[in-house]
Amino acid sequence: MTSEQPSLTPLTPRAAEIVSAARAVLEEAGREALTMRVLADRIGIRAPSLYKHFPDKEGVEVALIERALIETGTTLGAALGTGRPVPALLRAYRGYARANPNLYRLATTGPLPRHRLAPGLEEWAGEPFFRATGEPHLAQALFAFAHGMVILEIDHRFPEHSDLDRTWTEGARAFTAP
Repeated sequence: MTSEQPSLTPLTPRAAEIVSAARAVLEEAGREALTMRVLADRIGIRAPSLYKHFPDKEGVEVALIERALIETGTTLGAALGTGRPVPALLRAYRGYARANPNLYRLATTGPLPRHRLAPGLEEWAGEPFFRATGEPHLAQALFAFAHGMVILEIDHRFPEHSDLDRTWTEGARAFTAP
């Protein structure tokens, strides 16, 4: 990456344990299952004790979103050195989202609590799109394509016999055409 990775919002060891448990619940059962009571049960404490570490459920979600942004930015940045930039970026993006579907949904759907994220994190995580295209509007269009494709894919919204590998390839070709 050309810019330095931002630091995550610091967590105490217990808060890190809560975030780890939250990620497990999220990936196992989805965002709807992620409640303070379920988290407390998962780590063996009473639900009110969670509020000593996070002011609210959104605080836990923000910690998860920060981790998703770091992982995504790192994954995409590394992919840029592995071949043609746009196809490599799209392969990495698709792979990350498919491997972490509920974390991906949490980080990319609904309102983003930007004011609670570590400063510069969102921009840093999105920088590989700019590096792949060299132009900010094209970078946003590429992100929109990638997000739209992957969310439809992980939500099984394409017709059953769709050739999604080919659709991704054609999308990459469209963004790299002269």
